[in-house]
Amino acid sequence: MSGPGAVYAAGAVCWRLIDGRMHVLLIHRTVHGDITIPKGKVDPGETLPVTAVREIEEETGLAIALGVPLGVSEYPMPNGKAKIVHYWAAEVLPEHILRSTFVPNGEVAALEWVTIKKARTYLSYAPDVEIIDAFARLVTQGITSTFAIIALRHAKATPPHDWSGPDATRPLNERGVTQAAALVGTVSAWAPQRIFTSSATRCVTTVAPLSAATGVPFKRTDLISQDAWEQGTSDVRHNVGKRVRARKTAVLCSHGPVLPDILREIALATGSPVTQQLGNAAALAPSGFSVVHLSTDNPSAGILAIESHPPTL
Repeated sequence: MSGPGAVYAAGAVCWRLIDGRMHVLLIHRTVHGDITIPKGKVDPGETLPVTAVREIEEETGLAIALGVPLGVSEYPMPNGKAKIVHYWAAEVLPEHILRSTFVPNGEVAALEWVTIKKARTYLSYAPDVEIIDAFARLVTQGITSTFAIIALRHAKATPPHDWSGPDATRPLNERGVTQAAALVGTVSAWAPQRIFTSSATRCVTTVAPLSAATGVPFKRTDLISQDAWEQGTSDVRHNVGKRVRARKTAVLCSHGPVLPDILREIALATGSPVTQQLGNAAALAPSGFSVVHLSTDNPSAGILAIESHPPTL
C-alpha cells in the first residue's frame, strides 16, 4: 500500500498497573469524536522515535520513554494516501503521572485508562486493536517492563590518512560533529540512564552532546575501544555483562570492528541465539545505532526486539 505521498506517524501504547491489573491509555479526540491510541504525524526533520515521544506528550501530557517496538499499522486515508504508523510500548511511572500537563483541549477531550479487554471494544479503529493485541501478547508472556542496550557507532571521523597522530586521537570531521548533535533527540527517546564510550576521541565527542542534553555523564572505557580490540586486550563481555545485570537503559559507543562483538555478547549474556539479525544490527554506518530490547524482570528471556536506526545526516 505504501508509495509516493505516504504519511508517516508514530505513537505508543502507554501502560501502567492499576490495582495490580494492566491498563492502557486511550484518548478521546475532540474533533473526530473517536477513541484511539495516542499518535501523530512526523514533523519535518523528525525521526519516528522523536515523533512518538513528542506526540505522547502533546496529546496526553506525559513525558515518557519508549520501550519495545510493537509493530506498524498501514491503512488508506480518505484522500487515498497510505498512512504508516510505528508504535512502541511505553511504561507510565507514578512520577510521569504527577508531572502530567494534560488538560482537555481542542484536540483531545479526555484520557481514559482501561484494561486490555475493554480497549479492544472501545477503540474506534481496527488497526489500533491490532497494536493492542501485539502488546497483549507481551503481557501474556510476562514481559512488560523493559530496558535497552543501545549500540552506537561513533560519528564520521577524520580519515586515518589525513591524521598524523595516534589513531585513538582522530577527531570527528565537520559532518561527524553535525551527526553527533543530530543523534541527541532520537537516542533520548529511550531515556538512557547510563552512557559508556570507547576512550577514543571520536567516540567521546560523539556522545558528548547526548550527555550534555540528558544530564547523564559519560564514562570512558578501554574495554570497548578499537585499539584494545586490535591488541587483544578488550573485554566486551565484561562490559556488556555489567550492563545486562544493571537492567538500566545504556548507550555503548564504540567502533565498526567492535560492534559485532558487542551484539554477540548481548545475545550470549541473555541466552539468545546468535543470528543473522545480530550481524545486520552491527553493520552500522557512522552515527548509526541499534537498540536491543530486554526484559527488566528476566533478561534471560532473551532479546525481545532489535531496531536499527541509520544516520539521519
